[in-house]
Amino acid sequence: MAMSPAAAVSLAKDLMGIRGAESERLDRIRHYLRDDPELLLTGVPRGVPREVQQLTRISRVNMVKFVVNSRVQAMYVDGYRTPRAADDLPVWKTWKRNGMPARQIGVHRAGLAYGASYAVTLPGDTGPTMRGLSPRKLTVSPREDDDRLALCALEDRGRGRYRLYDETSVYELARDQNRAFTVVDVRTHGATYYGEPVCPIVRYRDTEDLDDEVSGVVEPIMALQDQINITTFGLLVAQHYGAFRQRYILGWLAKNEEERLKASASQLWTFEDAPQDIAVGEFGQTDLSGYLDSREATLRHLATISQTPAHEMLGMLVNVSADALAAADAAHRRAVGENQTVMGAAHELFLNISGGYIGEAPDESASVRWRDTEARALSQVADALGKLAAQLQIPPQELWERIPGVTDDDIARWKLAREAGDPLTQLRGELDRLVVPEPGADNGA
Repeated sequence: MAMSPAAAVSLAKDLMGIRGAESERLDRIRHYLRDDPELLLTGVPRGVPREVQQLTRISRVNMVKFVVNSRVQAMYVDGYRTPRAADDLPVWKTWKRNGMPARQIGVHRAGLAYGASYAVTLPGDTGPTMRGLSPRKLTVSPREDDDRLALCALEDRGRGRYRLYDETSVYELARDQNRAFTVVDVRTHGATYYGEPVCPIVRYRDTEDLDDEVSGVVEPIMALQDQINITTFGLLVAQHYGAFRQRYILGWLAKNEEERLKASASQLWTFEDAPQDIAVGEFGQTDLSGYLDSREATLRHLATISQTPAHEMLGMLVNVSADALAAADAAHRRAVGENQTVMGAAHELFLNISGGYIGEAPDESASVRWRDTEARALSQVADALGKLAAQLQIPPQELWERIPGVTDDDIARWKLAREAGDPLTQLRGELDRLVVPEPGADNGA
């Protein structure tokens, strides 16, 4: 049963209070993810000379975004099926119709960066609608028995429009200049999970921790990102002001600008009527190796803490064997595997709720299938799969999905081609056609 308009407005105000408490943290993470050239380095005053401000802008080497992208690009859900089934469950067609093969990337990116992201499913004219939401746009009050589900949630839709969700209904709200909410529309969504009404929103976390609140992958490396920026700034300042040798003359002053330029361009300097104590010399150029070594050391620390391959972060992949490359990527693959386990459970819950709209009962045995994105030589994979088929007698078609980069659509097309070109299958179809007459055919009766 839907809440009264007064109760809905009161709940929206409570959720706005939660949003205010968490917005500072989310905005700070967003600051580190942005590539805005107008942003100055942390701690640099705005009153510095213009050329120094320009150096601060180009000193932002955004490695935080690289760390997030490195995880996201290794996480792609490519199917949803039960263990004994060869095909995906019917709700997977709904997933594809809503563009979730691409939109899941945003869900994963926000979940890894902020520590949480959300997906909402609602009934539509042609079937369930699905979309992802950033925690900067959605504020949730989680359930105590399962924090992947929400008791209620408030979505900021922009331009003073909000949407409130609870376990039975969706409320369209408007907010005026005085920040007062008004209920514009109410409709029932009908989302259920094992017959129990639920809020149609699922929360995605990057990992699980029973002691501390999950923070995502960005917050733990903010300090290292600041170190990289400051070291790069120092490098650019030293390069700009002190990397080139500068000469000086003590005891002599050029009479005009033309004489000064002539002296600076001369290979041999001579002075008429110069005093006896004139001295000519040059400043030593600044050694930049210390800055470069410091930045590289910080990048190595960042790679270790974030479990990102150091050879990718430093661009030092030269003549590396396949075994050495696998060892270098081992920590990264373990981190991605942890993220896939936690987010995969959220995907399965989301698909179970969405399936309820089309009459598909929840199936706890069903699981999502993650695409294999590990970098391996195709010849090596083909050789390994060939040995599995020959030595362990595994049917070759059961190994197709283990080929890196192969999608469910590729496998379906291969199966059709195999059946069309299989003589036994063709003969069986011809016999069935002869034994079982077509409807309306003369059977001699």
